[in-house]
This record gives sequence, structure tokens and C-alpha cells, in this order.
Amino acid sequence: MPRRAQPEASAAGDPGAPVSPSLLLQSARRLLRPLVRLMMRNGVTFPVLSDTLRQLFVEVAAQEMLTGPGARTDSRISLLSGVHRKEIKRLRELPADAEAAPEVVTVVSLLVSRWLGSPGYTDAEGRPLALPRSSRAGEACFDSLVESVTSDVRPRAVLDDLLSHGVVTMDASERLVLNAEAFLPRPGGEAQMFYFARNLHDHIEAAAANVSAPGAPPFLDRSVHFDGLTAAQARELQDLARAAAMRALLEVNRRAVEMTEGGAAPGDAETLRLNFGVYVLGAADPPGAGRA
Repeated sequence: MPRRAQPEASAAGDPGAPVSPSLLLQSARRLLRPLVRLMMRNGVTFPVLSDTLRQLFVEVAAQEMLTGPGARTDSRISLLSGVHRKEIKRLRELPADAEAAPEVVTVVSLLVSRWLGSPGYTDAEGRPLALPRSSRAGEACFDSLVESVTSDVRPRAVLDDLLSHGVVTMDASERLVLNAEAFLPRPGGEAQMFYFARNLHDHIEAAAANVSAPGAPPFLDRSVHFDGLTAAQARELQDLARAAAMRALLEVNRRAVEMTEGGAAPGDAETLRLNFGVYVLGAADPPGAGRA
């Protein structure tokens, strides 16, 4: 039997007890380890990362921590961040990171989202329809789907890209079939790195808010974890988890498409974003874990 199987969550902190710096650093070491490993494998050295972190400390201090009138002085930023004042002027003039999604991410993700969630492009059971390339009778077609997402990219160019990556295939009737399971960005490409940064950022953002924002409703941040599994047990659970995750993602996507196809409600001045993600990790037990 697995030695441990329990749900876990990061909960909101104690209003009277700030996070211990030593505990925070201990946690940071663990969460940064996979990132450091990835950087070293791809030629990013410590001096490069160190300068990036120095810039980030200055950026966060100036833009997010010091908000009062006249508070964003070099001296205040230096005191809060620990970065020497001589460095701050140079670092403050560097361009900020680009956060906008690349066009390839925006177009393809919106297209697949609508194909999976819009009633016009799904059957009665919510499965994506096989679409003709174009249509004269007003029925749903691939060209109209692309045009509902963007007017800047030709449908043929989008189709060629999806066909080349196996996201779309053509059936015997020359209709286009969506293979949602194949909708994976090219390893190491611009789209994958965008999702890599956004999804991990948002997960840490939610977990950090739960730790540091006492009294606020906690964001969902839960997992079930097991150790002491055989390889066969781990494979079966991974398959089960993947299937359950896809069902949940498709259900949320369908509802989101349904809610947003008509645009924002009149009078809604503020817009919010929501990121709902899942992950599955199968890895070797840590030393000494063993089986019960």
C-alpha cells in the first residue's frame, strides 16, 4: 500500500505572525531547485541570474512595495531591496519584461478554446465537431472559426501550422478534426516558454497570497500525493489523473466560452482574469521514503 495519501493545501497565514524569513528561504531553495537545474542545463550561469534577480528586486520594490507619494526614492528602494544605491539608477532604466502573450499563443489558444467550448463548433455531448474548410450554407467551418478569433492571420496559415503539429488532422471526408491532446507548444519555443512563465507565476502568486494575506479567502491550491508506489500503480494513477484533469479543464473552458462570447456586460468597467491549471508529476521517491 502507498505509505502516504492525503490532500494538502497552502493555507492563509496567522494574522499576527509574519512569515519567518528562514522558513521562507528554506521553501525558496526547494522551489528554485528545478529552475536552477533548467538554467544550468541551458547555459544560464549564476552571474547572469544574479543580475536578473538584482533588477527584479529593484523593480518590485519600486512598482509594488513603495506606493506612497515620494516613497520611490533610490534610498528607500535600496533600504527595502538591499541593492546598493549606485546600482539602482542603472537598473531602474532597464526595460521591463514583456508580459503580453505572443501572437501564436493568442490565436491558437483562442481557436482551440472555442472549438472545444462553443456550441456552434461542438456536438450535443460537447465534443468538437469535424469542420469543413469553408462553407457556403452558413454552417460552422474552419475559416469562420479562425475569423471569429482574428482578422490579422489568414485561415490557411493557421491551418498549415495546426496540421504540421498534429493538432488538426483531415478525415476521409476531408473535414478537419481537432486533436486537443496534441495541442502542446513546441518544446523550448516561444509559446511553451510563455506558458511556462505564466502558469508557474500564477501558481506561486496564488500560494504566496494564501501565505501572506491572512483573512482573505484562500485561492484553491491543493494536491493529493502518494509515495511508495510501484511503477504499475504510478502509471495507472497518472492515467486516471490525466483523464480527470482533462474533464475538469474542458468543463471550465466550455463555461468560460459560453459566458464570454457575448462580450463584457454593459457597465462592467473592471476586467479580471482567471487561470485554472493542473499538473501531474511522477518521480522517484526521495531517499529513505520506501514502502510501509
